[in-house]
Amino acid sequence: MPWSWPGGGRRWVVNDIGRTAEGHFCADAVVDEIRAAGGQAVASHESVATLAGGRQMVRTAVERFGRLDILVNNAGILRDRTFMKMTEQEWDEVVSVHLKGAFCVTQPALQQMKQQQYGRVVFTASTSGMYGNFGQSNYGAAKMGIIGLMNTLKLEVDRYGIRMNTVAPNANTGMTAGVFPDEVARRIRPEFNVPLVAYLCSRRNRVSGKVFTMSAGWFARSAMVSGKGCVSGMHTGTLRLKRSRSDSMRFAPSIRSGSLTPVPKFTVWVDP
Repeated sequence: MPWSWPGGGRRWVVNDIGRTAEGHFCADAVVDEIRAAGGQAVASHESVATLAGGRQMVRTAVERFGRLDILVNNAGILRDRTFMKMTEQEWDEVVSVHLKGAFCVTQPALQQMKQQQYGRVVFTASTSGMYGNFGQSNYGAAKMGIIGLMNTLKLEVDRYGIRMNTVAPNANTGMTAGVFPDEVARRIRPEFNVPLVAYLCSRRNRVSGKVFTMSAGWFARSAMVSGKGCVSGMHTGTLRLKRSRSDSMRFAPSIRSGSLTPVPKFTVWVDP
């Protein structure tokens, strides 16, 4: 909901290839609403799944408004089906829009932001990838891939004044139409997620490389954590494993190289 963000001076390129039931581009309708609220906006109907489309979106922003400060990667589709029944096309379509689309639009955007020495990027992930959701293996895999992309890019572009974060929202949108009961749908309207996204895109934000979940006005940071763990091969001991063949192996992990290094005092006995 760009027009509901604080600060009316922002200018927008709204990209969407989707159409309404009447056949009109959804992006055009959003642009009309922004303009009606006093904002400036232009529609884009490029596909996010091609680098040419991503470059054209960035070019449109720069040619119309002079620069590009914010990118919100929010394009998405669903092709839900259990993994054993999923077709290759259903897998490819979802990965192309979500994960490849994040590459195709973000790369040209970052190239522009690097020139400016400033930028804010927000990716959109999902709890379907973070925790899993029945029938959404394609969607969940693509969304977790986006988090991995952000984790790498935050290291590559921080020196250019570019901050990037990921949100994992839950909301009743056109993509999720019919999924939620009416009472739930009223409680999780997409505009309830606006405040956090607006902050992450602002100059006041200095946070980068974080993941936030949000829905119905509730916001929380999510993170992947590791336990204390243990290290094998640091002492003499015996570990017994069952295997179909009878032999013995003597090895231990090399902490420095990550490879298997012979250690005479550590023996793994393989039982038949």
